[in-house]
Amino acid sequence: MIAPGADLKIYMATHPVDFRCGMDGLAAAVQEILGLDPYVGGAFVFRAKRADRIKILVWDGTGLVLVYKRLKGSKFVWPQVRDGVTRMSPAMFAALFEGLDWRLVRPERVRRPQLAG
Repeated sequence: MIAPGADLKIYMATHPVDFRCGMDGLAAAVQEILGLDPYVGGAFVFRAKRADRIKILVWDGTGLVLVYKRLKGSKFVWPQVRDGVTRMSPAMFAALFEGLDWRLVRPERVRRPQLAG
């Protein structure tokens, strides 16, 4: 399981990419398709055409890290395909990575205490 910190920005490409690409090809896709810098420390999530596989590209400060995951017998839940990039919260990303429906993840409301002490 990947557990991103709250400060990690997660970007998801909305169109499938060629999964024969390695780290360099995906870094080029981040620059060309998403218009972002792959070396700033964000996580970039790419999907395969069949939606049963994802690749995640992350710059950890010392090098690029490539994570590949394939679900057996199911598919990842993706938003409708449209141009651009979708930002995800760390909780939504964790649900996506686990193969859950990330659209059902809602931030928990923090209630302010009525009385201190």
